[in-house]
Amino acid sequence: MERVLNQLIEKLKKAHGDILVSTVLYGSAAAGDYQGGFSDLNILCVLRQVTPSELQHSEPIFRWWRELGNPSPLLMSTEEVRTSTDSFPIEFYDIRARHRILYGEDVVADLEIHFDHHRAQVEHELRAKVLRLRQKAAGVLSDKALLLQLMADSISTFCTLFRHVLLLAGEEPRWQKRDVVASAAGRFGFDPDPFYTLLDLRDDKRRARHINAVHLLDTYLRQLVMVVEAVDSLER
Repeated sequence: MERVLNQLIEKLKKAHGDILVSTVLYGSAAAGDYQGGFSDLNILCVLRQVTPSELQHSEPIFRWWRELGNPSPLLMSTEEVRTSTDSFPIEFYDIRARHRILYGEDVVADLEIHFDHHRAQVEHELRAKVLRLRQKAAGVLSDKALLLQLMADSISTFCTLFRHVLLLAGEEPRWQKRDVVASAAGRFGFDPDPFYTLLDLRDDKRRARHINAVHLLDTYLRQLVMVVEAVDSLER
């Protein structure tokens, strides 16, 4: 991980020069919860300005980064970072709370996070991700390996959203996935077992051959819908 991060920084510095303000690692890798094969290396790349020329300079770097199995870096200008916290409170709250500066200025430590639309964003993201999970599951239902992979890949996103559901409910944030699941299950009364099963699968504590994938999908989706309904009932 450190080797590829260092390579990324050198490539970005060479491509953007003085235009590059900051490169930030965020997400599970910055929080000490990185798992090869499941976790991504999430990067925020901040430039003084984002122009077509800078996009052209970024293209081969982003392609190389994606080929390593990571999402493309999030490319923003300094002004966009400063003014976007009300539109993306989930993302910027988590970036500010758990990040590591790989290069340049710490552009997120002192960000003021605006939570004006926080509840609406959390509910929107939860509903959208549940619908997307159903949609994808419908295409792989008869393939146990792909179905389990689909659910295991989704667990990080839902844990992130559960953390923000807990924040909306006035509870202290949790960061480790199992702690998030336990706290959310206790607060909203859903069954945490499907989530623990998927986390055990990711951690090689459970074997796929011992899991009924379709049954797991059914119980997983039912608990997710319970959380969506809980968010919908929270005070607007």
